Amino acid sequence: MERPARKDWFLAGGREIRYSRPLVMGIVNVTPDSFYDGGRYNLPEQAVARALELVDQGADILDVGAESTRPGAYPVSQEEELARLIPVVAEVAHRVTVPISVDTSKAAVAQAALNVGACIINDVSALRWDQEMASVVARSGAAVVLMHIRGTPPTMQQAPQYGDVVKEVASFFHERMQAAGEAGISKTHIILDPGIGFGKLLEHNLKLLNRLSDLTNMGCPVLVGLSRKAFIGQLLDRPVEHREWGTAAAVALAVDRGAAILRVHDVAMMADVVKVAAAVRASLPQSRQEHDA
Repeated sequence: MERPARKDWFLAGGREIRYSRPLVMGIVNVTPDSFYDGGRYNLPEQAVARALELVDQGADILDVGAESTRPGAYPVSQEEELARLIPVVAEVAHRVTVPISVDTSKAAVAQAALNVGACIINDVSALRWDQEMASVVARSGAAVVLMHIRGTPPTMQQAPQYGDVVKEVASFFHERMQAAGEAGISKTHIILDPGIGFGKLLEHNLKLLNRLSDLTNMGCPVLVGLSRKAFIGQLLDRPVEHREWGTAAAVALAVDRGAAILRVHDVAMMADVVKVAAAVRASLPQSRQEHDA
């Protein structure tokens, strides 16, 4: 089969993953303290059942995490993260065909997850917090999500400041892509995430979403995590349980601005949003699509 243009695919553990339409990444939190669904799926059987449910709802990718990175969260030990994560990834990998991502910044956890079937490493630190992470990704051929964060989860929301947040995030991406390349990670394996809500205030999140197309033209697919986040609560004055419609609006706008992957909790609903928004975007003149891509 003829390989499509570079803008339509990335490689993950020997798999070619196409995104000629935006992909929906379903969140599986095996944690007691994640900001929305912490404690719902922290037993292995609950997490596996949730993963299978999300695939049935239309998830193109599953993102499994065992350490919360919500604002104010503190890291868990490597041993605890492994104990939570690996049984779930191993079982899910035997029961689904969609790619499995693991949300971790620890190299040993990433390696263990890759050994049992994961093929994407979603690293909120963009390979900065564990010096062995880049070599784990490079050796395995996994895809890696390089996310922008200012500070760490315990400190990131303590009055973050930017001159031009979009330019600063773009500069960060250039630097981290260069570092990844020097470590042996091909650009065909890199996904970029602007880190909505990670060391950003409301105004920063809105600017990043509004000017997302400034980041989607950097030669790598862009993943956006908007689901039920605090900035939506600020705009609507609603608790996390009632932010689905605000999330839907943000997801539609992200698709319009060229996002390749949408990381969400509510897969069935957001898959519909993505499908409609993508159809509208596809009707635009090719010049506009290419400009945003």
